[in-house]
Amino acid sequence: MPTSFRHRPVLAAVLAGAGVLMAGAVQAQEAAAPAAVPGVAQGVAQGAAQGMSQGVAQGVPDAAAALASLPHDLSPWGMFVTASPVVQAVMVGLALASVVTWTIAIAKTAEVTSAKRKARAALEMLEEARSLSQAAERVGFSQGTAGALVRAVLAETHMSADAPSRDGLMDRAASRLERIEAAAGRRMARGTGILATIGSTGPFIGLFGTVWGIMTSFIGISKAQTTNLAVVAPGIAEALLATAIGLVAAIPAVVVYNACSRAIGGHKAQLTDASAAVLRLLSRDIDRHALPRPHAVPGHGVQGHAAQAHGNSRAAE
Repeated sequence: MPTSFRHRPVLAAVLAGAGVLMAGAVQAQEAAAPAAVPGVAQGVAQGAAQGMSQGVAQGVPDAAAALASLPHDLSPWGMFVTASPVVQAVMVGLALASVVTWTIAIAKTAEVTSAKRKARAALEMLEEARSLSQAAERVGFSQGTAGALVRAVLAETHMSADAPSRDGLMDRAASRLERIEAAAGRRMARGTGILATIGSTGPFIGLFGTVWGIMTSFIGISKAQTTNLAVVAPGIAEALLATAIGLVAAIPAVVVYNACSRAIGGHKAQLTDASAAVLRLLSRDIDRHALPRPHAVPGHGVQGHAAQAHGNSRAAE
């Protein structure tokens, strides 16, 4: 028997053993693979848990420190104390403007009320008078704008006593009365321009404080590296307080300005009525040829009337 035929059974046995070994190795790898995957997952989970615990451990002190630095008094005074210097300056300026507003309101209320009461009484006397001499006896030498009107017409009448014609007397008297009315209106409106300024600029000044405060708050957020609402809210509240104070200063200023304008307009109307009453008396005296003589009123001559009327006009202006 040839040699090749004698070794064939041995080769077959070797090949069969090799196949068995390979199959066993594949099964071992398949069995080991599922066990390796849970190990890796477990390692990843443990690493993530450790990272989160370390982050929380580091974040807790930062949050505690941020909360510890927050202002505990969030009342208006507490927010003013903790605000930035610029915002504090804005709040103080608006508070002073509010004080000025109420001071002018009280002063103008008393002034306009007194002037309107005097003008009303003088107008009643002028309506009852029948001539300039009678009006001068009643209101001509009293204090007030109505008395100044009568004195001005008397002075012009006395200064025009030697004029050949009486045609221009009414125009000259009306010119004097018009200037006295204008001077009284300017005097009565003195101080109301401040109210208009406060009413128009107060909200914008408060808005400037708000913008500055919010900008400071965002700068603090960038430094603290946190966007926690508890950290941001106090700064924003302080900034908005400036806008609130601006509105508190501006709204009363606008209301008081409008009220003063209406009251002063009513007083000017009273002065216009008084001027018309004086001109009517002058026209009657001209038609009657009964103009007051230089010494018609005892103790007050031409020079005395002229000097007194000139002094009243200068004082009114």
